[in-house]
Amino acid sequence: MKTTVLNARQIEQKLDRIAYEILENNFDSPTICFIGIHGNGNKIAEALAERMQRISNITINTISIRVNKTNPLGEAITLSKDIEEMSHQTLVLVDDVMNSGRTMQYALRKLLEIPTERIKTVALVDRKHRKYPIRVDYVGLTLSTTLQDRVEVTFEDAPLAYLV
Repeated sequence: MKTTVLNARQIEQKLDRIAYEILENNFDSPTICFIGIHGNGNKIAEALAERMQRISNITINTISIRVNKTNPLGEAITLSKDIEEMSHQTLVLVDDVMNSGRTMQYALRKLLEIPTERIKTVALVDRKHRKYPIRVDYVGLTLSTTLQDRVEVTFEDAPLAYLV
C-alpha cells in the first residue's frame, strides 16, 4: 500500500524553499554547481538550478554524478562534466531520499578530489537512518519511518513522494 507523503504542489513548495535557503546561505558565491545523483537526484538538482536562475544573478551549473548504489566501489564514480569545470565553486550535492547516507558518502568522496569553496547537501526526504556520517544541509521533509518502510519519489505524471 502506498501512502503519499508529498504531492506535486508540496514538492514544488519544498523545492522553492530550499532554493531560497541555498541563496540565503551562499549569496556571496559567484557560482553554484548543483550535482545531482543520477536518477531522481539529478531531476531535483535541475529543478533547484532552474529556481536559482530565476531568483538570483549567481551563475548556476548542473552536473550529474553516477554512483552504483548497490556496490559503490564496484565501478568508477563518474561525472557528466570534467572535474576541473567545478573547481573553486560552491558545490551542492542533491539526492531524492536520504536513508543510510551510503550513496551520498561515496559521491562526496569523489567531490573531495576537487578544490572547492564549500560543499553542501540536499535531500527532498530525509529518513534519518544513518549508517554513514552524513548530514543533510537542506531538507524538504524529515520523515520518521521504520527500517522496513521504503520511500520513493516519482516524476512520471507529476512529482510525488510516497511511503511504501
